[in-house]
Amino acid sequence: MQTISFKPKKVTKKIISHLTDRSFDVIMNRFGLTPDGKRKTLEEIGKKYKITRERVRQIEDVALAAIKKSDAYKAEQAAFEELKQLMKKLGAIVAEHDLLPYISKDKSTQNHIHFFLTLGESFKKHREDEHFHARFSVDDEVGEKVHQTLKKLYASLDDEDLIPETEMIKRFFDHMKDISEQYRDEEIAKRWLSMSKDIAKNPFGEWGKASSPNVRTRGVKDYAFLVMRRHGSPMHFKEVANSISKTFNKKVHYATCHNELIKDSRFVLVGRGMYALAEWGYKAGIAREVIRDILKREGPLSKNDVITKVNKERYFKKNTILVNLANPKYFKSDKNGLYSAI
Repeated sequence: MQTISFKPKKVTKKIISHLTDRSFDVIMNRFGLTPDGKRKTLEEIGKKYKITRERVRQIEDVALAAIKKSDAYKAEQAAFEELKQLMKKLGAIVAEHDLLPYISKDKSTQNHIHFFLTLGESFKKHREDEHFHARFSVDDEVGEKVHQTLKKLYASLDDEDLIPETEMIKRFFDHMKDISEQYRDEEIAKRWLSMSKDIAKNPFGEWGKASSPNVRTRGVKDYAFLVMRRHGSPMHFKEVANSISKTFNKKVHYATCHNELIKDSRFVLVGRGMYALAEWGYKAGIAREVIRDILKREGPLSKNDVITKVNKERYFKKNTILVNLANPKYFKSDKNGLYSAI
């Protein structure tokens, strides 16, 4: 899909053609406008000319100022205005990693667009910082609202939260007051969310704190948590390993998966090789201990009620529960057939 009507490389050629040889070379290399497309550092260019980094920076600043004053630059303002209108359509503030690929998949073309965004008076560059990725904006008021909303949204999240994308977008707009109707759009909200370093989404598209292992998966145990959470009920560790391999295209050995599940408190062994998530209410312990804890908490229960409640916390066979319940050393039944712990 063609997103812009002008040819970036042709525009660049026209607006920098009047520069001196060294200024031309500095601009070409600093912005990756050369055939190899590599953006060179001040130090790399300085070594070539045997000058300091600061001197290269001065040459770059003077060259950019000269371009802005030139008739050639003024004659190409339609291209810059088109970029501005495109950015407004995308949300008025857009992360560099979203904006450049949206305009072109070609890395060389992206470098030319980046050059225009740095050069144009309408565009404000926000450098990457602790909370946000590098981004460009064309509306200060919208930019400030987006920054503040992302901070509020992060503050409202608990460490373990995993929120479906549609719900996350709703929460985002709930936190954002008085924003123009033109920006109340799901695609725009997703772009704004992707600016944040503090909030991110996992491979299933669920959003949460970027620091959470449920979002930034770092190993087998994190992948296991996600596939089990999606499955919704206890799984054998071999099932978990197979599901990780199928879902994330990562080969996982059964023994490795079993070992990771044993070590992590998010998982509870609920039967022979069967694991559940602790957040589902399952508890560790042998059958007798689980039955005892339930009866002490709930009071006397019938045989069927014991079986039902135990299976909400552990994954025992019915016969295992009945054998333990029949042990008079730990449990007793009254004339109504209700069991209690001794």
